[in-house]
Amino acid sequence: MTSPSGDKHPPRSQTVIGITVLAVAIFSYGGLWPVMRASVEFIPPFWFATARVFIGAMVLFAVLAATGRVRLPPRSDLPIILSVGICMMGIYVTLVHYALQFVPAGRGALLAYSTPLWVTPVAVIFMGVRLTPMRLMGLVMGLGGLAFMFNPAGFDWSDPDVLIGNGMCILAAMSWSIAILHMRRQSWTLSPLQLAPWQLLVATIVTLPFTLLLETRSDIQMGWPLLALVAYGGIIGTGVGIWAVTSTVRYLGPVTASVGMLGGPVFATTLSVLLLGEPLTWTLGGGFVLIIGGIALVTLAQAKSG
Repeated sequence: MTSPSGDKHPPRSQTVIGITVLAVAIFSYGGLWPVMRASVEFIPPFWFATARVFIGAMVLFAVLAATGRVRLPPRSDLPIILSVGICMMGIYVTLVHYALQFVPAGRGALLAYSTPLWVTPVAVIFMGVRLTPMRLMGLVMGLGGLAFMFNPAGFDWSDPDVLIGNGMCILAAMSWSIAILHMRRQSWTLSPLQLAPWQLLVATIVTLPFTLLLETRSDIQMGWPLLALVAYGGIIGTGVGIWAVTSTVRYLGPVTASVGMLGGPVFATTLSVLLLGEPLTWTLGGGFVLIIGGIALVTLAQAKSG
């Protein structure tokens, strides 16, 4: 069924599923950012990146094996495995883990979730997606909130580390966007859950060379704090997260999914303020209101057209 927006929408029941997995994606990935920021005190960033994608793959393989759903992917699913594994996970996690050495977790999440800036123009121009007034208003509010929270006057542009860190987060968002757009165009044979562990294995292959070649730190502080951080990063932040995001894009389309995922930096920034002591400013509060309002509008528009 095709909606007035130009996206192909599943039945309303599947739209409800899409909104539900969007909420799961927001909480799993949003919670991951302060975890990644805290992990640099215990383990080199590239090693944490590689560990979490590999653990995520193993956990999902175990879940599928326990339920008798492990399948070798058919050739038709290889493009989606490669695009998600390389662009959404491999390149993305390499860039953001390195960037978090230079930027706070909240700010990093804001930039790394700027996907609507890259997804929406391509979806409208090349994929035939039409922006209804409600969806357009939600997009503008969400991006406005992102810009409000980012507050470019709030950091030192003359610091090379700041430029590198922020630039890597933007590149990560662009890489994520490539996978989102491809997911909407690609037909799938296996389910998102069945594809996710294979995608994470590809991501491991991408991150491991960076870890072995570029990682200069060798200190790993073993203990319960590190184990807890790696467990969350691998199981919730990666295994559950990639399944939720790919399911969201499949059910809701690229624009709704990318705007909805702006809830991730809202949750990440909230946790960073509460758990990591990052400052709470008036720009964060105003951005929260705009982003939440934007998410509400695009999901409401999705529900009406579903």
